[in-house]
Amino acid sequence: MRYLGIDYGTKRVGLALSDESGAMGFPHSTLPNSGRLIDEVLDLITRKEVGAIVIGESRGFDGVLNPVAKAAKEFGTLLERRTSLPVSYEPETLTTQEARRNFEGVREPGSGSLHVDASAAALILTSFLDRQSNHESR
Repeated sequence: MRYLGIDYGTKRVGLALSDESGAMGFPHSTLPNSGRLIDEVLDLITRKEVGAIVIGESRGFDGVLNPVAKAAKEFGTLLERRTSLPVSYEPETLTTQEARRNFEGVREPGSGSLHVDASAAALILTSFLDRQSNHESR
């Protein structure tokens, strides 16, 4: 089954897709958070035959959901209603910062935010898929 990973932001939304076996997430694209967002995501879900959705859950270091998380949950609820697909949430703490790092682990200043958002979505999705795989292997 193919999964869609979403890094929801107030200005941009990063998207990632898993491979067909649902083993790993890969950056796909970044969309502006505009009035067309839901239609564009629904189109991607149909075209790529997505079977489940994973949205990053944004919390402060105190563990409390922040305003972005509340908007992301509203978007997830809308997706669930419009698609009937299961929507899960995965902690996304520091995924954007991690997505900005190069292969040597050095943060690259000014790295393209469009790629960063899609890469952060892939990190969120892969984290979720890893947890699912570890849970099933027990």
